[in-house]
Amino acid sequence: MSFSPSSRGRRLVAWLALVLLACAGAAWWWASGRPVNLPDAPSARIACVSYAPFREPGETPLDPHAFVSPGRIDADLRALSARFDCVRTYSQGQGLSAVPGIAARYHMQVLMGIWLGRDPKANAEQVALGIATARKYPAVLRGVIVGNEVLLRGELSSGQIAGYLAEVRAALPASIPVSYADVWEYWLRHPELARSVDFVTVHILPYWEDQPVPPERAIQHVENVYAKVRQAFPGKRVMIGETGWPSEGRPRRGASASVVNEARYLREFLRYAASVDMPYNVIETFDQPWKRAQEGTVGGYWGIFDAQARPKFAMQGPVVEVPRWWLGWLAGVAGAALFVLAGLRRRRWQRGRGWLALGLAGFASGAALAWQWRQMAYACRDVREWTLSLVAFLAALFTALRLAGWLAGRLAGAPYKPAPAGRLRFAWLFVLALYGLLMVFDGRYRDFPLGLFELPCAGYALVAWLDERMRAPSREALFLATWLPVLATVVVALELGENPVTWLWLLLNLLIAVPVFAAWRRTRFAPICTSTMLDEIH
Repeated sequence: MSFSPSSRGRRLVAWLALVLLACAGAAWWWASGRPVNLPDAPSARIACVSYAPFREPGETPLDPHAFVSPGRIDADLRALSARFDCVRTYSQGQGLSAVPGIAARYHMQVLMGIWLGRDPKANAEQVALGIATARKYPAVLRGVIVGNEVLLRGELSSGQIAGYLAEVRAALPASIPVSYADVWEYWLRHPELARSVDFVTVHILPYWEDQPVPPERAIQHVENVYAKVRQAFPGKRVMIGETGWPSEGRPRRGASASVVNEARYLREFLRYAASVDMPYNVIETFDQPWKRAQEGTVGGYWGIFDAQARPKFAMQGPVVEVPRWWLGWLAGVAGAALFVLAGLRRRRWQRGRGWLALGLAGFASGAALAWQWRQMAYACRDVREWTLSLVAFLAALFTALRLAGWLAGRLAGAPYKPAPAGRLRFAWLFVLALYGLLMVFDGRYRDFPLGLFELPCAGYALVAWLDERMRAPSREALFLATWLPVLATVVVALELGENPVTWLWLLLNLLIAVPVFAAWRRTRFAPICTSTMLDEIH
């Protein structure tokens, strides 16, 4: 006796899956809008914060012709002086040499940066301009930082950096301390640089560690590292030159980028810094869209303020990740209405079961695509990225509409139609495999587009579950389906299984790949089973 995929039990499982997908979408948005209680910061004031004014669309310090007017800097520092005692800059030129003079108007101090890189000519210009600015505004400067993460980037040797430090030190009065800034591990690898600085400036960023530290252990990690560096350089003052947490972007193991986690980290760090009377600088004042080109989505969202200079969170009271969370529910309702309207042309559905199936599928799809749109809004940098993302977005919506129509017909008892599992499914298999390869070999800065791939992956899984006449997949589809779980498993392993998002990524890959194997197995062995049954009858 054969088992029919359209039996009552399988239809019941399909209904349950649709209900769970719709409820999961609603719950996801609802949870994102719940206020999270966090410890209050001791004060809204911060000792020092990194300041880069390059936040306009298309603006980047990598453009040698970029220039920030004194008027813009004045407006920024006038507003920042209400909360910050000091700002740290990273380079001279492009208008930034005006920062110390403008900061003096608002009784702020400056950690003035001189940028160093591979180009000796550019370095010489930076050093000369920095020396001139420092001599002009000595009373404003908390210190001069010659070079930022040059060792990390591998652009200069420690000896070359020491040479630039000596040149700046000799040209400035003793009242202006000089330092070099880098990630704390590179200071421990190059302790000889300590002889060339007045104080040691280390960067401690728990999110970016080679072994990422989750927010609940981040402050303890900072405390341990700070103690280790101080022990390595006895007699030298140690300053944390950069520390902070991103509000958007991909999670790294247990370190998740979110507004709530940024607020939690900063509040807890300020409490810790106040308890040990430690010099520090927080990264950074404003979100920097241009950094997304170098570090992916997460690179652009380390600011205490967004790119429009709006504060992301308060220093006291609960914090909400998505204040307008109800828009996700609204998108779900819009999706349900769209799917029902698209099903009006089908007249053979019995009672309201078909409409209910379309409504559930539409709500789940709308909620998922709303999250994907939110991710696109944070990640897309230019017309090309927006175009590719919108094409993928519309393709997912089209796929979901097509699959939902077939599913609703099966659940409503309509006459059988061939399941939609041809070239369109192959296209999704190919895109998933391609993205899986990128995640394995170049995934450090890539997001997980779960909202996008939920639609085809869950949809094709449900179609295969209810399909009575499963067709044999092509060899190409079988090949891609073979690699999807392998690639997704490698992504999980790369993050040591600590990143929940990677497990969801693996689940989506399995949902679309396993039915391909099932169809291949069923169509391959069906003739053998039929022949065996006939032999037994005869």
